[in-house]
Amino acid sequence: MSRSLLEQRLQKPIGAPKPLGSYKPSDVVFLLKDLSDVQLERGTEDREEAIQSGVHYSEMLPVEYQPTPEYIQLFHQTLTESAKRVALAAGIVAEQVVARSGKQTVLVSLARAGTPIGILMKRYIAERCGLDVPHYSISIIRGKGIDENALLYILQQHGPEAKLQFVDGWTGKGAITQVLIEACNTFKQKYGTQLDAELAVLADPACSSSIFGTREDFLIPSACLNSTVSGLMSRTVLRGDIIGPDDFHGAKFYKEWMKDDLSNHFIDTVSAYFSQISQQAKQEAVKLMNEKAEVTWQGLKDIKAIQKLYGIEDINLVKPGVGETTRVLLRRVPWKILVDRLDNQGLQHILLLASDRGVPVEVFPELTYSCCGIIKPKNKKADIAASAEEEAV
Repeated sequence: MSRSLLEQRLQKPIGAPKPLGSYKPSDVVFLLKDLSDVQLERGTEDREEAIQSGVHYSEMLPVEYQPTPEYIQLFHQTLTESAKRVALAAGIVAEQVVARSGKQTVLVSLARAGTPIGILMKRYIAERCGLDVPHYSISIIRGKGIDENALLYILQQHGPEAKLQFVDGWTGKGAITQVLIEACNTFKQKYGTQLDAELAVLADPACSSSIFGTREDFLIPSACLNSTVSGLMSRTVLRGDIIGPDDFHGAKFYKEWMKDDLSNHFIDTVSAYFSQISQQAKQEAVKLMNEKAEVTWQGLKDIKAIQKLYGIEDINLVKPGVGETTRVLLRRVPWKILVDRLDNQGLQHILLLASDRGVPVEVFPELTYSCCGIIKPKNKKADIAASAEEEAV
């Protein structure tokens, strides 16, 4: 009997990854090609124009925002206030994953927002469930898919029977969920093996996942910063001239910012609460599994309503939720920020960043999320709509 295509492919060696990032090697293995010596950064305005002119966002990197001392202080304040809440959400989602996959669990975080969440889950599972599960961080890119070489490497290491659990930080519109579903379907068509496309997230305000710690749109401190709370890793890059067919997707390791790194501080601070929240996490996880939370995609419906109201043709210019709004303010050219209310204590860093960048903030009372970032449209038709709206306000 001839071997399956997957069996044949797994016989072809894939080069072991080189150590990357500032996390402990026992916490995560980055399946990424080191592009630290490649000049990939472009200024915010230049990058925004390129993206909206058709250049894929994964072919370049933003210049990393260097936070002010006031902003760093806010990060520490937020971490102090929310660490136990983050620990509980991480415990709840980890308990569900272990109940689903047990000893065969392999955590596969989607770089880079998923990585610290995957580490928290790995530590929780080790401390409270007594299992040392493998944890990898790999690239997935909207419009291009998941890193197939990384998936094959994981299956080489742990066998085709391994239960891969994909992990991300939060859901915005649910776009990455859709990319993951398509990627797993493509993998099955090619190799005859179905990977579980159910994404586990800390927070699911978009209602696009059934494995989550909470559906509240609250501030996860790891969303406040860029690489300095993500293992000093950039977002991932996929460009044909620097990533070959046998390579993993790429990323930069910003070693020069080691003195400013808060990645392990975030993990250690949250992990310290695991013993306090484990009993509640188990109870909440059982409750969620029994209730079988429905995936309604309500977040996407709300975003389409905002898109229609503000005359924005490209849905990718609307970024909902605390995490995505933070990214808009750090990496893109914002037009305006919508918030559910100005006295929302979870939005202090959003208001600070908006003030720092001179971005107007509007109250949008019917917002499902805590906030929403709208990127400034560059095309003429959208600019006219934007100008008309600004004049009306």
